[in-house]
Amino acid sequence: MSRRLRDPQPRGSRSRTVTAYCAAEQYDIAAVANILKNAAYHLDPYETGLYPQVVHVEVPNQTPSRRLEGRGLTTGDVFIFPSGTVVAWDVPESTMSFLVSRTLVPAAIHPCHQQLEEEDLEYLEDPTRDASSIKGDTIILGTKPSSPSHHHHPASTSYPDHLETTTSDNQPRTTTDTTLTRIAFSSGLARSTKLAVLETLLSTYLTTTHPIPRLLSNGSPLPYTRTTILQNTGLLLSLRAQLNLYSELTDSLPDLFWDSKYELGLEGYYDMVGRALDVGVRIKVLNGKLDYATEIAEVLRGQLSERHGVRLEWIIILLITVEVGFAIRQEVKEYRGKRREP
Repeated sequence: MSRRLRDPQPRGSRSRTVTAYCAAEQYDIAAVANILKNAAYHLDPYETGLYPQVVHVEVPNQTPSRRLEGRGLTTGDVFIFPSGTVVAWDVPESTMSFLVSRTLVPAAIHPCHQQLEEEDLEYLEDPTRDASSIKGDTIILGTKPSSPSHHHHPASTSYPDHLETTTSDNQPRTTTDTTLTRIAFSSGLARSTKLAVLETLLSTYLTTTHPIPRLLSNGSPLPYTRTTILQNTGLLLSLRAQLNLYSELTDSLPDLFWDSKYELGLEGYYDMVGRALDVGVRIKVLNGKLDYATEIAEVLRGQLSERHGVRLEWIIILLITVEVGFAIRQEVKEYRGKRREP
């Protein structure tokens, strides 16, 4: 796929949308790369060198609004993360729907068919600024071109060679540094969307256990089978593991930023998204809800153990009763036999 220049976005122009999708528990990132290569996408077009932490492709973007504005064919950015999230910058919803729900499904590990989560922010490109920021729910993306001596050209990756983009000195362009900035914001937004999936799953679980405290306070029996209790316990363990062990949700800095240029301040952009979307607060709240849900699960397991114990006691009582019955029968036979003897 050939590289195309992006249109300048002066201040006050129409904002665009960056959308994150959580489509799976994880992505097999090598499979993602193979699928996109076979679909003729150009991987890592600006040589960020961040594969396999993220896969970046550009897709054609020609919406009706752009045709009305008299713009030519442009491209949008798509970033795929191993966490099962996809982030799209200025890409039509129809394109992303096909990409997420069909193209990338073979690379998805435990796809979220029922809990596909979406989250979006607005963004503007400002060609007069070097640094980027977030104001409210809008990302201000600084796209001021750096001098040729500051262009970043990392070593070539395993992707095919491609032509370099050239622009005039006064025209903003998507350099490697700007793409890295997009990745930083995308990583923060993907983190929030992944967290939203866990919040939805836990909320659904708590809805099913909502009657338990009232039933206990009324002294009523709990209408839960052993299978249901074990399934709920497994779900809680999976949620806590996804939150605290198997993902980068609680990491202060994802691995993809360790090898990036310090002067770009990418970790700052990542933190900006986290603060704007209250990710830290939501993680604390989610852990608190998980603690409560764990207490409920312990109550259910206690009830399960009590039921099992009572059942064993009745089985033992029944066996003793049967044994006593046989013993009494044997004694009666022996007594009658003695009486019949002359």
